[in-house]
Amino acid sequence: MGDIATAAGISRQAVYLHFASRAELLVAATRYLDEVLDVDRRLAPSRAAKAGVERLALYIECWGHYIPDIYGVAKALLLAQDTDDAAAAAWKDRMLAMRDGCRAAIDALHSDGTLAPEWKPQKATDALWTMLSVQNWENLTSECGWSNRQYVNGMKILAKRTFVEDPG
Repeated sequence: MGDIATAAGISRQAVYLHFASRAELLVAATRYLDEVLDVDRRLAPSRAAKAGVERLALYIECWGHYIPDIYGVAKALLLAQDTDDAAAAAWKDRMLAMRDGCRAAIDALHSDGTLAPEWKPQKATDALWTMLSVQNWENLTSECGWSNRQYVNGMKILAKRTFVEDPG
């Protein structure tokens, strides 16, 4: 907190007046990053989708193009979360928001009657959230050499084949 206060040109006490803990500060910082990167504008097409299949694809498109923009912060929080409660709280806060987007996409499929019959909405949300994790993106792009476009297209295909009822 002292380093942050120094960088901001304020006293450490002033930081604590605004944030009761490091966890609150990190949560606020990650939410601020969402604001600066205009996550609401990016999510607007997905939120406006008329059909579940469209919402699913647009959500994956948005998230897949968002990960590279937040990767530095995400990686730092991921590395620190096991030993730093504040980092863990900030990461959990952001992943709950991301999970909410997954739930909305799955709920849209369910409402349309296009969610594959082997899936219940909660389990499908769990699976989609896991499929779209930053760690999986990192493995595919960094370790396997996929481009971000390949990641986005691959996840859209995988999600559609997994969660959308086969009309056949």
